[in-house]
Amino acid sequence: MGICRDNNDEVIQERRIGGNRAVLFVYAMEALESMAFVSNAVSLVTYFFGYMNFSLTKSATTLTNFMGASFLLALFGGFISDTYLSRFKSSILFGSIEILGYTILTIQAHFKFLRPLPCKEVALDSTHQCEPALPGQVAVLFLGLYHVALGTGGVKAALPSLGADQFDEKDPKEAASLSSFFNWFLFSLTIGSVVGVIFLVWISSNKGWEWSFGVCAVAVFFGVFFLYMGKSSFRHNVPKGSPIVRILQVFVAAIRNRNLPLPDMTDELHETQDKEAGTSTAILSRTDQFRFFDRAALRMTNEDSLMNMPGPWKLCTVTQVEETKILIRMLPIIISTFFMNTCLAQLQTFSIQQATTMDTTLLGNFHVPGPSLPVIPLVLMAILVPIYDRIFVPIARRFTGVSTGIRPLQRVGVGLVLSALSMAVAGIMETRRKSVAIEHNMVDSTSPLPISVFWLGFQYAIFGAADLFTLVGLLEFFYAESSVGMKSLSTAISWSSVAFGFFLSTVVVEVVNKVSGGWLASNNLNRDKLNYFYWLLAGISALNFAFYLVCASWYKYKKVEMDGEGEKVEMVGQVKG
Repeated sequence: MGICRDNNDEVIQERRIGGNRAVLFVYAMEALESMAFVSNAVSLVTYFFGYMNFSLTKSATTLTNFMGASFLLALFGGFISDTYLSRFKSSILFGSIEILGYTILTIQAHFKFLRPLPCKEVALDSTHQCEPALPGQVAVLFLGLYHVALGTGGVKAALPSLGADQFDEKDPKEAASLSSFFNWFLFSLTIGSVVGVIFLVWISSNKGWEWSFGVCAVAVFFGVFFLYMGKSSFRHNVPKGSPIVRILQVFVAAIRNRNLPLPDMTDELHETQDKEAGTSTAILSRTDQFRFFDRAALRMTNEDSLMNMPGPWKLCTVTQVEETKILIRMLPIIISTFFMNTCLAQLQTFSIQQATTMDTTLLGNFHVPGPSLPVIPLVLMAILVPIYDRIFVPIARRFTGVSTGIRPLQRVGVGLVLSALSMAVAGIMETRRKSVAIEHNMVDSTSPLPISVFWLGFQYAIFGAADLFTLVGLLEFFYAESSVGMKSLSTAISWSSVAFGFFLSTVVVEVVNKVSGGWLASNNLNRDKLNYFYWLLAGISALNFAFYLVCASWYKYKKVEMDGEGEKVEMVGQVKG
């Protein structure tokens, strides 16, 4: 009886770890971190333009480069999390780095000698030429910005995976909760972003940027504090080496053995079958796609033993080879989502600049800051997430038989269509805004145009719905389709779509300016041809969606089956092609 009681106590203790209770701490940190990061993502362009005296184009490209770096550094954060630190420790570390970045920006915004003089104090004539920022001032700016980028990148890689780790995919009930986790993770991100876009943007516009950056530092500090409070509730992963290194080993070993013939029987390929080794990594069955990489698991002789087994750079397991194949299969999917995030970059740069030229009056005397406009898609997402998770998914599940309602790739496709529609509507709204400037002879005026800023709400609302479908679809797709040893890397790859989209935005703006003869080069939106640029993006988005359809139809989902001993074995479906 004593033994039974002890076992029951262990079961009860195990049930207290992880689950919905543990992820509440993850939601708290995500909300607070997003409150800081998103508020700056939508408003920093005004800081660059109005306080650092950057041009409109340089302000836009500086922001997109910062945003791109933030999401690209998620790959570095995933590497650190998988190789050296647990996801919990990584979240704490990178959150602390982000706090340091906001502190540096707070110091620069507070001390005037760290910023150039305002344009109105150095204006020489009606052109209002501004004194450029000194190299040292720019260096301080970038030092703070890229500490924030490194910190938020690491958090984005580790935090979603930490939350997903709290659910056991082998347990049907917890597997269903895992599917909902990504929806509610987006919900916490959205709620934090709404608060940031309303509250912090108002602070930066009315109280000063030093207060805004300071509140960001405090918010992330409390996010890290709350996450640390949940330490005893988490299921902690143990780093077992980077999947990036394992993938490189497959490439190197396959190239080394490129001249060797492949065997007809899969059993002749190397695989670790020692179930007493204590490894929890699932065994992946060999597939016929990309057979070249099977050479990485090709044994030199049939007499290999543990004593004379070649090193990992010469001989890999079938599971390791299949991890690499899975990643290669998923690459076209992630590439086809880059351009959607290029469109997102325009809403955080040029659309914010549009808002500064329009009437921001609301309810008589209250003025809405232009950078607060992204609250429209965020509020829409906050409303749609519960509806999607609690109403749409159960109904769709009855018709499709899919636990998530619709497949993740279908969800991503819906988002891509909506993003193209958003850019088309943006072009229509910009045409209307410019026509008002011409009608009232205000093309060169700095006064607000007699057109409400809320006309821009249409393009923001449509893109908000697009983001709801695509972002969560990608996170769910990469986490579910990756093998056990690639979960952290998959989360980072999902965020990298945003990074490459923002970097691509910088290239697109520069190329369009040169090819078009200066659609966006006059530093005056009333004279620029931003509407043409939006319509161009809509057209390219339509072509990108066609490319995505090809990639999605080429991909087949991984299948999970049970082996003869009741153990879960991951099977990868064949790919068309």
